[in-house]
Amino acid sequence: MAQPELSEAALKFVNELEMEMMVDMYNRMTQACQKKCIPAKYKDPELTKGESVCIDRCVAKYLEIHDRIGKKLTALSQQDEAAMKKVQSGGK
Repeated sequence: MAQPELSEAALKFVNELEMEMMVDMYNRMTQACQKKCIPAKYKDPELTKGESVCIDRCVAKYLEIHDRIGKKLTALSQQDEAAMKKVQSGGK
């Protein structure tokens, strides 16, 4: 069964929702990694080597987990869709 075509308004809504979700993820990641890696009272205007490494690792882990969760949710959604099709076709 082919995916239904989205209207221009629906496509715009989906794109805006996706952008909001990406902005939210970026803001959460920024806050979490800053809190973890940069002391509240810092002396230097530049990041130290340790802070830079910490932020790099933190961001990499955050993005990896975000990717894993996205893939898992996609798989679950596909399983649900397949189960619904099976129910609708009478279990054949």
